[in-house]
Amino acid sequence: MRKKLGIILIIVVIFDIIALGIVAVDKFVNRKSPVAQVTDTESGEGETGLASGELISTVSFVAVGDNLIHNTIYEQAKARTTDGSYDFSYAYEKIAPYIAEPDIAVLNQETLISTEHGVSSYPMFNSPPELGQQMIDLGFDVFNICTNHSLDKGESGLISAINYWKEKGVITTGAYLNEEDFKIPVNTVNGVKFAYLGFTENTNGLSLPADSDVILVMESDEDLIKSKVEEAKKIADVVIVNAHWGEEYTHTPTASEKSMAQKLCDWGVDIVLGTHPHVIQPVEFITSADGSHQMLCAYSLGNFISAQNKGPTMLGGMLSFNVVKNNSTGVINIENVRFRGTVTHYGSGMSNVRVYCLDDYTEELAASHGRNVNMSFTLDYLRNLLEEVIDKQFLE
Repeated sequence: MRKKLGIILIIVVIFDIIALGIVAVDKFVNRKSPVAQVTDTESGEGETGLASGELISTVSFVAVGDNLIHNTIYEQAKARTTDGSYDFSYAYEKIAPYIAEPDIAVLNQETLISTEHGVSSYPMFNSPPELGQQMIDLGFDVFNICTNHSLDKGESGLISAINYWKEKGVITTGAYLNEEDFKIPVNTVNGVKFAYLGFTENTNGLSLPADSDVILVMESDEDLIKSKVEEAKKIADVVIVNAHWGEEYTHTPTASEKSMAQKLCDWGVDIVLGTHPHVIQPVEFITSADGSHQMLCAYSLGNFISAQNKGPTMLGGMLSFNVVKNNSTGVINIENVRFRGTVTHYGSGMSNVRVYCLDDYTEELAASHGRNVNMSFTLDYLRNLLEEVIDKQFLE
């Protein structure tokens, strides 16, 4: 991650203290950096020495929901330039500090980014290539590209999108050029190894050609998912699955979601990041059938940003937590789990679309929201909805 210059001063102070013989504390600065899709990449050495001699590694983590780029959003981004390119910085600048700070940030890139096709909106999306780079610049490290819109531009569009992200050198989940390309991406942060997988429940009735080598992981292929989870467990400390599932516009997980979540837990997955419903759904810890394992599951993180117009779709979620590893015992714990609301804000006529953290949102902003044309949109509405859906233990 992009650390501020002030960290250097802290390191200097620590070395001065060591030089004086007062105390010695091992604390290394971690830095985000792009990682190759199929390589195990080391990032940082953030370990803290305890009095007992144990070493504890901590990795901070954030995940958000659907980056759903309607024409309203990309047209506004284009209007902010003079050379025909797209500048999305205005849309995300209010949320940027929350993405840049953690060691790992995950985004569900709902819409395709294919450089072989023109930009387009609902129902067959394709977003400008500038978007992807600006999401990387914002601080995202891991991108789920396996969604119901992955085939909006057919096989050629998905191939182009996969290659686009490969050229960027970031981790993606759920879509691969062929069997050889289907290697589980792993990155190592502060001595903790993370493996990433993804799947989608549907592709809006679209399918790859029967003779295609391209792989788009479908939820129905449980044998494939299980085998990849088992493989991931052998090469990583923590297995994370991006699950694109569920019923749109409902805050209650479907029976299918619940069933698949339990299977993922039983197979040994540590964290599930759910997307697709465009609204938030509950967060919970699930226990495996044999009682030996617990998994953190966020059923839906809702929209990160969109130009949808239903009140509940304005409220998204930003899930943060720490992954803590005891390097003496190998035990992994997930701690400090918090679900923050996010708000897609726009003015009259869907002008100036941007995303805020709910913690920073005000009554004045809510009163000016373009959604107020059709319904009462208040800060209390957003807070009450958040509290209705998310257990209070994850809100404090």
